[in-house]
Amino acid sequence: MIPAVKSKRFNRMFYLYNQYYLLRRRFRSFTLSGKLDPQLGGKIGLSIAPNQSVLYFMNHSSWWDGLLLYHAALRTSAGDHYVMMEEQQLQQYAFFRKLGAYSINKESVSAIRKTMQYTTGLLQSGKRVWIFPQGEILHQDARPIRFRPGIGLLLRRSPQTLAVPVTLCHGMVQHDLPEISMVAGAPIMEDWSVWKSEEIAVRLGLVLEQQLDHHKSELVRIGQGSLPGAISLIRHGRSTSEKYDAARKRGIR
Repeated sequence: MIPAVKSKRFNRMFYLYNQYYLLRRRFRSFTLSGKLDPQLGGKIGLSIAPNQSVLYFMNHSSWWDGLLLYHAALRTSAGDHYVMMEEQQLQQYAFFRKLGAYSINKESVSAIRKTMQYTTGLLQSGKRVWIFPQGEILHQDARPIRFRPGIGLLLRRSPQTLAVPVTLCHGMVQHDLPEISMVAGAPIMEDWSVWKSEEIAVRLGLVLEQQLDHHKSELVRIGQGSLPGAISLIRHGRSTSEKYDAARKRGIR
């Protein structure tokens, strides 16, 4: 099991590189609906404390998901965020450890046990943890969404933890660069200790599936790559067609 070794200096540099070079060159837009630091009691409630443990569970449909959630968390959240990552990928991209990534090796029972213990320690110390409970990259339209029971085990061990569903939809609609829409759903607060791990996994899998279906259907309904009222997390990159149109206008003048 490979632990995270956060570096504030590296984080500051990589944040700028990720925002201005990676994301803006690859995507037309990246927007967020909802809050990663949710309010308890609805819209008029109080925001959660920075040291409130949160387990974010998200669909995993592209290689970019980790960089997208990293950017969204830094832009909009006051918490200290970590993300669980496949060990083979983390070995290949070891610098992610400096950003808060740690590993899971699904091929080893003892390694899984160590990762669960490490994650439990993070949650019990008030950290924010991101996981992909489907366990692999799957197409965003793959159904049904099934979670592995590890998410249930983590919540049973840290019953004070809030569970927040996060969905990502990728697509090209009006432009020739992909647009990314992220939705942070309502926090789920339960006495997780009275639930079985498998029951938690089934319930939260259904929650995420319903949220993702609604998320996608709204984007289809409005024919856009972002939802009304969403906040922009990157400055819009210009697509090839927009660059061409701008060049034509300059030529006409």
